[in-house]
Amino acid sequence: MNKWWTHSLPWFTLEEISLPFDLTRVKGLCFDIDGTLSDTDDAYVGRLNHRLKRLRFLFKHGETTRFSRGLVMATESPMNGLYHWLDRHSLDDEFARMFSKLAQLGKARIKTFWLMNGALELLLLVKERYPLTVVSARDSDTAGKFLTQFDLDKFFRAVITSQTCAHTKPFPDPVIYAAEQMGLAPSDCVMIGDTTVDILAGKRAGAQTIGLLCGFGTEGELRKAGADLIVRDLEELKQVFLI
Repeated sequence: MNKWWTHSLPWFTLEEISLPFDLTRVKGLCFDIDGTLSDTDDAYVGRLNHRLKRLRFLFKHGETTRFSRGLVMATESPMNGLYHWLDRHSLDDEFARMFSKLAQLGKARIKTFWLMNGALELLLLVKERYPLTVVSARDSDTAGKFLTQFDLDKFFRAVITSQTCAHTKPFPDPVIYAAEQMGLAPSDCVMIGDTTVDILAGKRAGAQTIGLLCGFGTEGELRKAGADLIVRDLEELKQVFLI
């Protein structure tokens, strides 16, 4: 039995030895959404910059972008921690339903999404070689809206969200389920994402993992979580699959 399948592991204390990424083992791909296919961090930074417009006098040369990006990056791990706590206490479904209701009321509406640079080109390439799935901690409603906006549904065998399995990332359940939907063993798959929860979920499921630096995670965090390969962006990731 894979030792990472246990649900009693402490939050963000795992240190694993990264083995070299083996492309010959790859038979299926699992993609995160935020910071991977969707340029969510830039969207958040843009919104925060807009809200700080009246306070630009507090910043050197009126430049708020660096502060905004730092704040967005700093809140990512606590937010993942909060969602992990909700998941462990079986409150994540209630949270997702609450968020959906707020969105419908217009209080938390996401009007549009941004597609990560190089995402479409990468998906067109790998679709010819592998079955693909989405493995996201988003709720099913907003995940579906993102995929629909850019007509990406056609690329994926299955879309696994925070509401699909009993537990979401960093538990291995979503990656294991995604592998089943592709008719593969988890060890045949690669979990591709930008944060430690993506890497931990993949490693605990027995999959290989690729960390992206174009999203929320830092190189140090991704290496500590055990990423088998770290790339700068989707263009560099595409080159991996062109070998």
